[in-house]
Parts: sequence; C-alpha cells; structure tokens
Amino acid sequence: MKIVDIRATPVNIPFTAPYRFSYGTMASVTKTVVELVTDQGAVGLGEIADGNRAADVLKQRDRIIGLDVRDIHAAERRLVPAMRYTPWGNVLQARRIFGGIEMAMWDARGKIETAPLHLLLGGAVRSEIALSEYFSYRLPGGSDPGESSPLDIARYCARMIERFDADMFEGKLATVALDEEVAMVREVRAAIGDRLLRLDANGAWTVPTAREALRRLEPYRVHYYEDPVETYEEMADLRPYTRASFCTHVIDLPKAARLRAPDAIVTNLNELGGIRRTVDFIRACEAFDVAFRFHAGETGIGSTAYLQVSAALEHVREPSQTILRWYGDDVIEGGPLVPKNGRLPVPTGPGLGVALDPQAFKRCHERFLAEGQFPAGSASEHYGGAFRKS
Repeated sequence: MKIVDIRATPVNIPFTAPYRFSYGTMASVTKTVVELVTDQGAVGLGEIADGNRAADVLKQRDRIIGLDVRDIHAAERRLVPAMRYTPWGNVLQARRIFGGIEMAMWDARGKIETAPLHLLLGGAVRSEIALSEYFSYRLPGGSDPGESSPLDIARYCARMIERFDADMFEGKLATVALDEEVAMVREVRAAIGDRLLRLDANGAWTVPTAREALRRLEPYRVHYYEDPVETYEEMADLRPYTRASFCTHVIDLPKAARLRAPDAIVTNLNELGGIRRTVDFIRACEAFDVAFRFHAGETGIGSTAYLQVSAALEHVREPSQTILRWYGDDVIEGGPLVPKNGRLPVPTGPGLGVALDPQAFKRCHERFLAEGQFPAGSASEHYGGAFRKS
C-alpha cells in the first residue's frame, strides 16, 4: 500500500447561470483534483477546495513517496506544521492541501481493501444523505435564464419540487434591498409550503440591519440563518430577535459552546485538515451539542466524500448544502450528481465510490487553462477584498 506518485490537476466547474451572493457573483469554481498512485496500482482521488493548488501539491511529492496510504499521522507530520501559526509558512493553506491528499489516501486504501469509506470509518448509520435545494438571484447563462425577481425564484423552487421532489430549501440573502428580499422569502414560503427553509447572508449584515431583517422575516418560519453577521458574539446578540437557529462557516467550537451561538458549524473536508480531523471534530461537536453539516461547491469527488462521512457519523443529522443542480459539468463518471427527494444514496463501491470520467476531467482542466482561476486570485484575496457590510 505504498505511495509511488501523486498528480494534481486544476479544474473549473461552470455553473449553468452565475449566482449572486453578498461577496459578488460566481459563474464557475476552481478546484484541484489529486490523484495518488500506489504500488498496487490503485489510484486514490482527492480534492482541494480553494482553487488551483496543483503546484503546492507537487512540492510535497517527495515528502510522501514511500509512505503507506494508511499512515495518515506520518503524512500529516511531514506536510502540516505542528503549530497553529508560523512566520515561515501558511498553516491553514497547508491543512487544506493536506486535506485533499489525505482524502486520496483514504480512497486508495478503500480501493485496495475493496471497502467503501463509510465502512473504514466504522460502518453506515444511514444509506441516504439529506441535502438542501439552493436558490438565489442568478444572471442569465447560456440556455439558463436565471432568476431576477422574487416571483422568478419562487417559481424556480416550485419546479425543483415538481421535478425532483425537493423537501428542504436554502437561499442567499444580502444581495438586493431588504424590501425585495422580504418579498422573495414571502414568495418562496408560499411556493414550498411547510418545507424547511434556511437563509444565508454570508456575514454581510451589521447587527442593526440583521435585527430588522430577522424581525421582518419572522412570519416566514425560517429554520436557520447562516452567517447573518460576522462574529459569534454578534450572533449571540441576535438571539432575542428570532426563534430561528444560527450556523456559520467560521470554526471555533470552544466559543460556540461557551456562547451557545451559533447552533451549527458548516464546513468542508479540507478546512480542518482532512477526513480524520473532520471526523474527530464532528464527534467533539456532538459532545458539546453543536450541530454539524457540510457546505456546497465541491466536484463529485469532494461531494461524494461528504456522503461517505455523513453516512458513518450519526451526528450529521440535518441536510447538508448542495448547489449540484447548478453545475454545468463535473469530473466524475455519471456527474453531476442529481439529488432526488432531497437525498442522494451513499455509494457502496470501494473508497469514495466514484471514478474520474477521463473526457470530462480533460474538459474541466482545459476550461481552467482557458479561463483561469475562479474566483480570481486566492480565495482569501477574493473574500477579503470583495466583502462589504450592508
């Protein structure tokens, strides 16, 4: 089970129509696909979520050649600084890169042992994974007209119910004037009936704006607000103004336990440094009664890894996010994935249970070469530079 080579390839996954959120507009996302080759011929697949990290992966090649794919501790010691900060490197970036490599190590091990990832993690507690349906204002794109009004968005949600029996919805806020967004939520609630509704402002509101928004949105039975404001302390300040719960992409479990806000943490498998670290974190969330779910935006590789981990851990109870419906392409066989009845089945094949589609993989890489990285620059540069409070 020795590692003999590693490859890394940036790919662009286009959206059928660019969607709007508080940071700007997204027409495509760039991911890095990792292929880890073993001496037994198995090729493990992994994914790095934050753009083009191919060169960074290849810099680590000689440090992991010869390691057993099961020796995650040794690989982490070689690739990730042991401290939380160092002036000689970017620890968060190192964790994210290792997370993609580590995912490929798990996939390779599963393929060699002919066992799905959820079995390697202790077995499945569920065979289907619940996922939310997403909505947002979207610009026209190719044959997709997008949505430009509250009624357009409500009709889109109604189509998702009619075509796919979607049973949970999540949508973007802080993109247009509050009056229009209240109208949007009113129309969506009318279209989806009693189905669960979550809303995401991506941290764009000030506390006074959030108070007013929560007050006006209270009649529409919002289940969760994701990042209505930037900080945990601000979310705690908003508690008296809504019956809804809060969730966030910002990871600070001790503070969440201390403040009792947010109620849930939403992230991917790279941010904490891979599958093993994420599993440990989810179990810690369970101990502190903080919910956990996965966010959207990965290729079929990362998305399927979410399914496998969610299958193995009882604490991932609520629907995770997905924007799979908006994908115009993917790198896996049979992609993009198509949720039905608000769910996807957990793959039962070895490892992650997916394989690359060579033609689609080539097409997505060529799209990256032609278009460049989306969003432009590093993720931190994009989010730091484009973020504006409303």
